[in-house]
Amino acid sequence: MAVPDTGDSEELALRHAITEACRAMNALGINQGTSGNISVRWRDGLLITPSGMPYGDMKAADIVHLRMDGSYNHRLVPSSEWRFHRDIIGARPDVGAVVHAHPVYCTAFAICGLEIPAIHYMIAAAGGPTVRCGGYAPYGTPELSDIALAALRDRTCCLLANHGMIATGPDLGKAMWLAVELETLCRQYAVALQVGRPNVLPDDEIARTVERFRTYGPRRDSAP
Repeated sequence: MAVPDTGDSEELALRHAITEACRAMNALGINQGTSGNISVRWRDGLLITPSGMPYGDMKAADIVHLRMDGSYNHRLVPSSEWRFHRDIIGARPDVGAVVHAHPVYCTAFAICGLEIPAIHYMIAAAGGPTVRCGGYAPYGTPELSDIALAALRDRTCCLLANHGMIATGPDLGKAMWLAVELETLCRQYAVALQVGRPNVLPDDEIARTVERFRTYGPRRDSAP
């Protein structure tokens, strides 16, 4: 199946970026097999990975354009987790991309139903002093979507009990970066728990770091 001939080079670039990000998830060790899924905001809906397709076989044409009413015109069905992708993008104007995966350390804490406290200042990337762990619901259900939205309130990422994690961002690059940071944070916490009793930073320190993060990263110098 060819990529829809919309004459839109931006759409084609996004489709390719999604397939590349999917393969990168496995290469980076934040996902295994076909269990993860990715979406990017696009026009009247989102572009989302198809259900159950091996990432090595995935082509730009296989990415499904899903409308906000849940409809689509494609030979493939969208990811089984399309509901929370759609609902997060619909409820959060600040979110341009959603990455869902089952990395080992994130998923281990999710299996235990544990949130991640402020054991490192990088938790500010989550938007607050904790990474919440939402409750359990079967995958692909409206109940899981509601749980994800609640866990993401005032946050950019979360864990889902006995399931995995969700990372969001204004674009796909930022969402992928956050997915890697979240797994790193969970790995650090797991090791720290084995070493001793982790020191948790106070909420006001994380609030200050959240503010610092608003101007973090490459930007043009305004000085002459």
